[in-house]
Amino acid sequence: MKTIPSDVDVVLPCLNEAEALPWVLERIPPGWRALVVDNGSTDGSAEVARAFGATVVHEPRRGFGAACHAGLTAATADVVCFCDCDASLDPSLLVPFVREVSEGEADLVLGRRRPQGRGAWPAHARAGNLALARMLRRRTGLRLRDLGPLRAARREPLLALGLTDRRSGYPLQMVVRAADAGWRIAEYDVPYLPRTGASKVTGTWRGTWHAVRDMSRVLAEAPGEAPAVERDAR
Repeated sequence: MKTIPSDVDVVLPCLNEAEALPWVLERIPPGWRALVVDNGSTDGSAEVARAFGATVVHEPRRGFGAACHAGLTAATADVVCFCDCDASLDPSLLVPFVREVSEGEADLVLGRRRPQGRGAWPAHARAGNLALARMLRRRTGLRLRDLGPLRAARREPLLALGLTDRRSGYPLQMVVRAADAGWRIAEYDVPYLPRTGASKVTGTWRGTWHAVRDMSRVLAEAPGEAPAVERDAR
């Protein structure tokens, strides 16, 4: 039986997710640290997170990317994971992602969302994601089918990518700059559940449009000079 990799931080961007937090935090693998980044919650999310043993990071600047990057800069573990805080994704599914990164088989591992049940992934959000995946392929050559938020990579190389987007384009910018730097990127299917509460980004056509606009701006950037990831000598 393979052991669960240790020295892992899980970044959980959070905006009014008090109802979903217990389910999410109870599924953090043993020995890992949950970093709940409170992005201005008014429903007591920070207090719930602390009650379940999470470390709370406060990021007053609104934006999904701002919350994610605050968590990344607060992390201290060798490997950092990202997961939504709305109970749509199970953080225990990150174990094989982390193992693959730790063993040097991939530099960035992403979860390809497979909707489970009615309403798990609205048609407009799925259509926007598909369009972005096609644009990503033209920009980088990567044949990814999703740009999902469940992911794992080493902390220092992630910081070295110099990510600057602080809104919806942050997850895509991570992939684009990783591809430009020659990272090995893997993608695996994960179940995607109906979220708890209302979506702040893709719950409406308007929210989806703003997210696609942010990400399109990232794709329009010229290839950067992000340094190649350092790999263990094996």
